[in-house]
Amino acid sequence: MTGQVGDHAVVLGAGMSGLLTARVLADSFTRVTVVDRDELTGVGEPRRGVPQGHHVHGLQPRGGEIIEELFPGFTEETVARGAQLQDTVNDAHWHFEGRRLRKAPSSMATVAAGRPFLERYVRDRVEALPNVTFLQRHDVVGLDTTPDRTRIVGVRIQPHGGATGAGAAGAGSTGTGATDSEEAGGEPGGLPADLVVDATGRGSRTPVWLEEFGYPKVPEQRARIGLGYATRHYRTRPGSTHDGRTLVVVASADLPRGAVCTRIEGDRYVLTTYGILGDHPPTDPEGFDGYLKSLAVPDVAEFAQSAEPLDEPVAYRFPVSLRRRYEHMDRFPAGLLVVGDGVCSFNPTYAQGMTVAALGALTLRRHLRRGTPLRARAFFRDLARDAVDPSWEAMNLNDLAFPGVEGARTLKIRVAHAYVALVQRAATRDAKVAEAFIRVVSLMSGPESLMRPGMLLRVLRHGRV
Repeated sequence: MTGQVGDHAVVLGAGMSGLLTARVLADSFTRVTVVDRDELTGVGEPRRGVPQGHHVHGLQPRGGEIIEELFPGFTEETVARGAQLQDTVNDAHWHFEGRRLRKAPSSMATVAAGRPFLERYVRDRVEALPNVTFLQRHDVVGLDTTPDRTRIVGVRIQPHGGATGAGAAGAGSTGTGATDSEEAGGEPGGLPADLVVDATGRGSRTPVWLEEFGYPKVPEQRARIGLGYATRHYRTRPGSTHDGRTLVVVASADLPRGAVCTRIEGDRYVLTTYGILGDHPPTDPEGFDGYLKSLAVPDVAEFAQSAEPLDEPVAYRFPVSLRRRYEHMDRFPAGLLVVGDGVCSFNPTYAQGMTVAALGALTLRRHLRRGTPLRARAFFRDLARDAVDPSWEAMNLNDLAFPGVEGARTLKIRVAHAYVALVQRAATRDAKVAEAFIRVVSLMSGPESLMRPGMLLRVLRHGRV
């Protein structure tokens, strides 16, 4: 351990954010318990608690780097199990405004796999830690506080449907998964903790609980996007001419429809197509195919027509991006943190969620390594600055390029839109610009990298109409 911070930490939620959080906490707490309402043992399919699990999930190269750091061997082992290791630039056909970006070998690689596959791998690695226990099939019904409500001292949980402590049978488990609530036959029970981390996602109940405890309402920002998407899985037929590269068609102001099609484990392809502001793809096969044919380029529709569909299209709706500004609160109880989508839930077409969660895990690790009691407000300030702000600002900038999205188009935003258009056009002609642009998209570099003198000259030279 890097320094003992406390005896017992409880993580609410076993999604990617919760798993990465548990991995970091395991270095600083004697025991870590992860609580989730779903069945977890041996699960490799989309879970009820992860409604987006069926759809395309992009692990950005920066997110992959962080997971590799936390779980050495991640890349090699997932590829050995069937995931695809792709050059983010050279192994993808990127289309912006109907134009394909220039390809060339780059320094960025990403692991392409389904969300359930990635989650199971990370969950197995976390479960193998000797001081981590999983409580599956448990609902969290509330938080326990000190009498003055200034500190969280545990959670109240309730088992359902034959709840089990998954860690009790896991490799290296401490065997502490059983609780009084299980033995009481489904009655709520307490789980004491020195620290509780809410990683339950967008539906987090923490804002409600805080108000019940007498804290101010958590400030929120909402960005309405009216996104809807549908997903289908495929396998290429014998003799297919598809080159195996990922297909990315990015929605634009002129045609607010897009798609991503990528190869994943099991020699399958996952194809998600989307539209914003209520222009959603149908879920009947004929309507789905027709929607693909309406995209700015024919590549995705041609792939779908040539491949073998493995299932029916499945839909998902995402009406609004949501950010909870915990860093703006004047008061916050000790012993409680919120991470992941519970802090900020991004427009998923930008594939930022898992990578921002990984950045948040690094922020938490830095605070834990100080070896002093965690200060929630300091953590939230650093989380905002280092993980959330850059992606939230980039998302809003991109979303405001669509005329129907509500929001002020300041002079700064209009200039940024004009420059991004130049960058995208230059990237179709200059491989170095293409790589620099995708580095920003992939959260490997900040937007300021596109304004450096040498890159600015390339953009101006190659971005002219």
